[in-house]
Amino acid sequence: MQQLAASDRIEPNLIPNSDVSISEDFKFVVRSINEQQNIAGDMMKAVDTGQSEDVVGAMVASQKASLSFSMLMEMRNKVLNGIDDVMRMSL
Repeated sequence: MQQLAASDRIEPNLIPNSDVSISEDFKFVVRSINEQQNIAGDMMKAVDTGQSEDVVGAMVASQKASLSFSMLMEMRNKVLNGIDDVMRMSL
């Protein structure tokens, strides 16, 4: 868990197949963000129970998960705004 939380890079090419549909891409991204949140939660739990003393690593993992979730929400809002704009267009 610490190796995943300690990685400094966010790699945009994590999606294995580029031929899949956009819904599959979004599912993959949501699962990745969920995994980050689970890792951060596990690290925080380990610190709280005294199994680990890596408070900084747990906080960094928590911030990464929070930032990823915020970015996902912003993407969702942009997509919904784009759909609303298309719906308001007159033909």
